[in-house]
Amino acid sequence: MDQHSIFTIGFDADDTLWHCENHFAQAQAKFAAVLEPYSHGHVPLNLLYETETRNMRLYGYGVKGFMLSMIETAVEITEGRIGGADIKRIIELGKAILDQKLEMLPGARDVLEALAPRRLLLVTKGDLLDQEGKIARSGLAELFAGIEIVSEKDASAYRRLLDRHAIAPTQFIMVGNSLRSDIAPVLELGGRGIHVPYAVTPRHEQLEAPPPGVVTAGSIADIPDLVRAFEVAA
Repeated sequence: MDQHSIFTIGFDADDTLWHCENHFAQAQAKFAAVLEPYSHGHVPLNLLYETETRNMRLYGYGVKGFMLSMIETAVEITEGRIGGADIKRIIELGKAILDQKLEMLPGARDVLEALAPRRLLLVTKGDLLDQEGKIARSGLAELFAGIEIVSEKDASAYRRLLDRHAIAPTQFIMVGNSLRSDIAPVLELGGRGIHVPYAVTPRHEQLEAPPPGVVTAGSIADIPDLVRAFEVAA
């Protein structure tokens, strides 16, 4: 079965194979501290979320858009009174995320190597340069038959990806930490999804309830057994 699996398996990258969102959470806490003298009853992180959500259609996902949204939020909260030194501190928060050492999630490489006889795709979204750098530093590229960096993960994006690789939706399993981006769109197309929850989930990736048909893994180490269960059922 391993050599002739009918399934192609897609893996998300950020917070599925390596840590990412915890760095954003740390930066948000420091951002709130920078703005504390200016806040006057505002909740900076709520306003930052609103600004990020509004700006995603312009900047997409990633650290650079996050930096610009932090600056815009700071200017709005301070009514333009924020000083250059504090703007510099905010920019440095974004740069610190880009400079973070890549920290793999435990067991990620072992799982990919265990599944290597199958066809694996890496499917990630965000800033192209940042994602390419993380993939290169991870040392995992050689384990994938294809690498896709997309601006959005929705049903139409997955449809284009599957068409490009000549994969029927029913022959595709997507593994990821985001129910909204990694799982729900694939299930909508008729594929399968394995959700691997991460400790921190950004608000724009949350769903009120899991989509019907999702399988949840206790950890990434469970993925090979869950894939084999799909194979047996097929």
